Order: sequence, then C-alpha cells, then structure tokens
Amino acid sequence: MIARLVLVLGGARSGKSAFAERLAAGLGSPATYLATGSAGDEEMARRLAAHRSRRSPTWVTVEAPHAAGEALRGVPEGVVLLDCLSFLVANCLGPAAGDVLDAADEAAARRAVEGEVAALLAAQAERRGPLVVVSNEVGLGLVPPYPLGRLYRDLLGWANQAVAAAASDVYLLVAGLPQTLKGDPPPPLDAP
Repeated sequence: MIARLVLVLGGARSGKSAFAERLAAGLGSPATYLATGSAGDEEMARRLAAHRSRRSPTWVTVEAPHAAGEALRGVPEGVVLLDCLSFLVANCLGPAAGDVLDAADEAAARRAVEGEVAALLAAQAERRGPLVVVSNEVGLGLVPPYPLGRLYRDLLGWANQAVAAAASDVYLLVAGLPQTLKGDPPPPLDAP
C-alpha cells in the first residue's frame, strides 16, 4: 500500500507552495524538501531564496532537478515535500528546448517525463512517510503559441493526472484558498 500522497495544484502565485509547506509541516517530522528548481538566473535565485526563508530551519533540503524518485528513496521515513512537479517536467525538456520540435524530440521528452513520474510513484510506494507534491495547473490558460510550450503544457497535464490518480488527497489553490478535488477537506492550518 502506498504511503499517503497529496497533490497540491494551483496557478502562479495561487499560494500552493505556502499551503503545501504548512500541510507538510502538520503531517509530521522529520521534514525533507525535495527541490526540483534551479537558479538559472538572479531573479530565479531570489525566488528560491524566498521559498527557503519560509521553511523551518529544521527542514532538510535535497536538490533533485532530475531523478526525484531516486532522491525520494533516500528519505525512507518522515514527510517529504516535492516542490515542484512543474520544474521536474520542464527539466525533462532539455534536448527539446529548441524552437523546432521533431517527433524524436517529443518522444524523448515524453519518455523522460513518464520515467520521472513512474520512478517517483514507485519510490513513494516503498516509503512509510507522506509525500506532498506541488504542481502548476497550466491547462486552464491560453494555448501556448509555440511548439515547446504546447509540449510542456501537455506533458505537465499528463504528469498531474498520473500523480492525482495515485494520490489520496488533491487540492487546488485559488487565490490562496484550498479547494478539495479528491479526499478529505484540508486540516485546519494556521494563517500564513
């Protein structure tokens, strides 16, 4: 039986990460933060620093821009927060990052994403502690005007569906308010 798996979805600046951090903190300790983003520029470095500053100093951070399932296997107990599935999927698009995509690029990206998600879910099935996964909901906006954007939207949509299917609880954050999509209503959380 898979240990508790929670998916927290939301748009940009919806409050999903802060909600997920509070939720994970309430699920027990020790707490580990699997970080899939990387600071490619100064603005992104500031965003990552802001995320770190919100977390308790007792949290352990593990950088996992790739092979998140393998990183998760290294944390057999305690609560783990993976923030975020969106970056993990984006990191799989490396070879397909050009302006023109061919069928081989798309197939390689799809295999990479499928492999990451399968490894993540398999690792969680072996654990005893809860996993909270944060991801962007990008399917509610405009259709991206370029092939790479459409491929990313499609692959992230598939990844979100796969994790949601395995999750016991799924929440969608809208304007900082959690909406229950699957499972129990969220537990009462202290105000941010």
